[in-house]
Amino acid sequence: MNTMTTTDTSQPPGRIDIGIGGMTCASCVLRVEKALKKQPGVSEATVNLATESARVLIEGGDAPASLARIKRAVRDAGYEPRSMDAIEEAAVVGWLGLPRDVLPVLIGIVLSAPLVLPMVGDLFGGHWMLPAWMQFVLATPVQFVLGARFYRAGWHALKARTGNMELLVAIGTTAAWALSVWLWWRAAAGDMPHLYFEASAVVITLVLLGKWLEARAKRQTTSAIRALQSLRPERAHLLPDGLVRTEITDVAVDELLPGDVVRVLPGERFAADGTVVQGSTQADESMLTGEAMPVPKEVGDGVTGGSLNGEGAVEVKVRAIGAHSVLAQIIALVQDAQAGKAPVQRLVDQVAAVFVPVVLVIALLTMLGWLWTGTPMEEALIHAVAVLVIACPCALGLATPAAIMAGTGVAAKHGILIKDAQALEIAHKVDTVAFDKTGTLTEGHPRLLLIEAAPGVDEVSVLQTAAALQAQSAHPLARAVLDAAHARSLAVAPDAAQDVQAVSGRGSQGTVQGTRLSLGSLRWMAQLGIDLGPLAARAQALQQQGSTVSVLASQAAGGTGWSPLALLAFGDEPKVGAAAAIAELRAAGMRLFMVSGDNQGAALAMATRLGLRAADGEVIAEVLPGDKAAVVSRLKQGGHVVVMVGDGVNDAPALAVADVGMAMSHSQGGSSDVAMHAAGITLMRGDPLMVAAALDISRRTVSKIRQNLFWAFAYNVAGIPLAALGFLSPVVAGAAMALSSVSVVSNALLLKRWKPPQRRAPGPMP
Repeated sequence: MNTMTTTDTSQPPGRIDIGIGGMTCASCVLRVEKALKKQPGVSEATVNLATESARVLIEGGDAPASLARIKRAVRDAGYEPRSMDAIEEAAVVGWLGLPRDVLPVLIGIVLSAPLVLPMVGDLFGGHWMLPAWMQFVLATPVQFVLGARFYRAGWHALKARTGNMELLVAIGTTAAWALSVWLWWRAAAGDMPHLYFEASAVVITLVLLGKWLEARAKRQTTSAIRALQSLRPERAHLLPDGLVRTEITDVAVDELLPGDVVRVLPGERFAADGTVVQGSTQADESMLTGEAMPVPKEVGDGVTGGSLNGEGAVEVKVRAIGAHSVLAQIIALVQDAQAGKAPVQRLVDQVAAVFVPVVLVIALLTMLGWLWTGTPMEEALIHAVAVLVIACPCALGLATPAAIMAGTGVAAKHGILIKDAQALEIAHKVDTVAFDKTGTLTEGHPRLLLIEAAPGVDEVSVLQTAAALQAQSAHPLARAVLDAAHARSLAVAPDAAQDVQAVSGRGSQGTVQGTRLSLGSLRWMAQLGIDLGPLAARAQALQQQGSTVSVLASQAAGGTGWSPLALLAFGDEPKVGAAAAIAELRAAGMRLFMVSGDNQGAALAMATRLGLRAADGEVIAEVLPGDKAAVVSRLKQGGHVVVMVGDGVNDAPALAVADVGMAMSHSQGGSSDVAMHAAGITLMRGDPLMVAAALDISRRTVSKIRQNLFWAFAYNVAGIPLAALGFLSPVVAGAAMALSSVSVVSNALLLKRWKPPQRRAPGPMP
């Protein structure tokens, strides 16, 4: 089942996603890709057997005309261009409410069962052989009506001078049916020759059964996409604008515009990304971030479309809609990952290109070999048929995409968005993890840690005065001062300060209650000629401990000089779980590094709290934003595979240079959006513990890919010789072939049970 429609208006320009019906094996994938790449303007075409879809990149040209040519190319190759809606309907709606693809299976079982019954009777000494004409009547509809799909697809493959699964099934079952008719026609009157009608009918029925079971399993691998799509509410309660609308109106979510205000009732899903403008509540964002605990939402907080509103009714101002919403970007990332091919798939494509011709040659050699030993023609032909049937390359085509779909789907459920299959495959090789400090390992929001007042100066008065001076500023340190004042319930009037001026890179000046004040860095104080006196030693000590130190100073009457009032020490706090994440990655044998633009003292102080070993070179401080990419490049030397974890705009170059970039998303979006686009993996929660979880699901997914490829090759490596040597009948070969596809997809579905590893408490700091 494909996950995209051919008419999706949200698709990026130059990209076409289209569903393809009728593909059954790796050879089909190869043929469709070749047909698409021959079309004018097509720069790249990737076909996915598990999603039954193709992604085509177009360079310029007329998009509608390109889509028409692509559809025609798919049809000329022998397959059916489809939209997602058509595939969904075909999968679930049919005669008597049954899925359409199960009806041929049921008919095949009904017609084949009487043919198998004599084989069962032989086991108990009974002889229940049906008359030849009855076997012919039962087997012929199965061969030419239910099996018509194999003839059509096989004929298209021959015209394209390639082979596929259907061609092998068509040749093998036709040979068994024709041999039976020949033996029946040659038999003397009254004789009952051994016929092989049951082989042709049962093989076709088993193949149809296997494809139905496989389709059911494949639909489960896309459950993550369907679950995300189901989060989109259909209607929104649009509040009046006071002009055109004078009352609340229920409108389709697609009609919302940025700036609209909607009411979200308890238990409803937020219709779009926005900001709470009235009311308070809690939001369940578990389907988007993997975080099970509800998140409190107050006025000014951001909400994400698709998350579930808790117990409070709130009014939300719409910020982003359609393809620009967080939910749409998440769905797009998961779809991109599931539509792409992992590098290991290239090996499968190379094998598929020569597989069917090689099998046809082996089947011919099998028949000639048995004839050379004196075996009767009919028996030699049946051995060749068994080779053709068991060698169908269905499992090869499903091994990689089924595992990728299951792995990326379950990862998205837990808040880990994997952008492409290449990132997934590389991540399992990672041996080095480099963290940005601010906002990744730390909260990224400085706090006022302490106030060191000058002798005779009241600490509370200093805080209230500093807050008044910073009331109009949006600087992170200013917000930290205001937060500290609010925490102590100090009243701060917005207009308490006059003539406030921000001095870039230094601080701010203004007048509070008639006194001229300066609040800024130690370097600025030195430029102003301010003597810190007894506070100087304390300022130096606070800096060595990793704090950012500012000074509040007042100017004497008449502007004759400045006097220090207090030191304000600011510091960031490590994120909850950051130390545990470091310990977990260290236990997994990873090389660890923290890359920071802070001064050496601040970086070393935070590293000690996190459990990083500065003596081993794990702290890289005083790195300019533009130099982070160069640091990552150095870490890659010597063959190391590096993952860079960051969250901001200045991390994007480093994320792009790393073997795998991991971006931590903020609930408010913003600057982290750039990091998300530069990274191969996005962590929807700012939780460092998710880094280890992302590496774990990568390892498990790659392990499933390898297991699937092993079993897919093993079926053929073991099955073809056994069939050629006469140890497998066509019926047993058909059952084994069907089982191979089902087992590969079922093995991939085991990934759906994955959960992030249990967290260990961090050990003692070194």
